[in-house]
Amino acid sequence: MSNTACFSKIPINSPKWCYQLTPAALKLIASFGTPTFKKELKSFLTIPATGDLKARHRNLPREIVRLPDGMTIELSAGGQNTLIRSIIEEFTPRFVRKPRVLLLGDAADKEVLSNDLALAELGIKLAARGKAPDVLIHDVERDWLIVIEAVTSHGPVDQKRKNELTQLFATARPGLVFVSAFPDRKTFTRFHAAIAWETEVWIADAPDHMIHYNGERFLGPYQT
Repeated sequence: MSNTACFSKIPINSPKWCYQLTPAALKLIASFGTPTFKKELKSFLTIPATGDLKARHRNLPREIVRLPDGMTIELSAGGQNTLIRSIIEEFTPRFVRKPRVLLLGDAADKEVLSNDLALAELGIKLAARGKAPDVLIHDVERDWLIVIEAVTSHGPVDQKRKNELTQLFATARPGLVFVSAFPDRKTFTRFHAAIAWETEVWIADAPDHMIHYNGERFLGPYQT
């Protein structure tokens, strides 16, 4: 397979990526164990990094996500980020009255949007970024903090995760709403038994509907 084919439309987190040695690296490896190895090594170390790989990285397919305020951001293509795009562009206009995106993660880059000023205004300080949810949206009209996990292979809001998130946002002024988002019903069925009570489920291939896991209210915060 040519390196051109390798760098086509494969998602950035796909296991199918392939790599190709440069001619200089191949020449260095071939000289190992021969009298010319030291000379080839010295020569190889003086070669500046080429722009080929950087150019390929810049040209990788991206998920273009349009935020509620009209701004656009780029996520690496495929996988969980496709679902995150659906959360912003499909879930949010349907179920959030006046949305403000506070936090948005990327499967590859970990975090691409963090509105630290707005978080601080709401009494939120995230010391441990690794524990943050995939998406955090403030419903300004109802003063709800909608905490969303994008689930493609792991990580729904089960009871353990709900407890972690409740503790993480314990100082937040708005009420907390927990949502597990799935790309399709097939993925949801793998995790449905683990979903915590008093949380919500949204499935991207049926965007007009939500599944409510019991409790006294529907899509709203509970007093703690």
